[in-house]
Amino acid sequence: MSTNVHENHRSRMKERFVKNGLEGFAEHEVLEMLLYYCYPRRDTNEIAHRLIKEYGSLYNLFEADTLDIMNRCNITLNVAVLVSMIPKVANLYFRSKAERRITRMDNAGTAGQYAVSLFVGRTNEAFYAFCLDTGRRLNHISLIAEGTLDETPVYPREIVSEALKHQATSLILAHNHPGGTMKPSRKDVEATRKICEGLRFLSIRVIDHIIVAGDKYYSFAEKDQIVDGYY
Repeated sequence: MSTNVHENHRSRMKERFVKNGLEGFAEHEVLEMLLYYCYPRRDTNEIAHRLIKEYGSLYNLFEADTLDIMNRCNITLNVAVLVSMIPKVANLYFRSKAERRITRMDNAGTAGQYAVSLFVGRTNEAFYAFCLDTGRRLNHISLIAEGTLDETPVYPREIVSEALKHQATSLILAHNHPGGTMKPSRKDVEATRKICEGLRFLSIRVIDHIIVAGDKYYSFAEKDQIVDGYY
């Protein structure tokens, strides 16, 4: 009897999703449905509540480290991997969606929104260079460096190497501040200046540096801190 009750409950939940998406679902219900695909028969409601209680919110859970989720919540690696994959799949989806719309990166709004989608699900700092052709069309995205929660070592020679490899005539730099403000630090400002100066001798212009914090971004170009490749 209990198995039938669970099966009927799952069917009703799936019907709700088919009709209305996730509109009206509580966080634990979203997680409960997700866990159906790890637990074919078991009641996942209690597990979902336990995970949410441990981390405080769905956002915090999805941002957590895979092994931390497994150990803190006493769940299998399969479950922890599934949960950890969600923000990373979202990152790939938003990047793919943005790339389909992009023809040119000729304004800070286009570059900024794309950069925001690029950092979805990242909990550590990362630094990218967007390599653009003569029409300011995006022809390659180079991951220059990955770091800790609040620091990423960036070496200008690696940016130069990527720019030359992908025949870029201009670049947009982008990095994130996972746990902080989108306002540039003193190190950010100094690194931007050095990179601009280093590329200028190769006739490669840095047309912007985007800093992402959550769903917001800061553009050096919008603040007139970079003008025509000069800092």
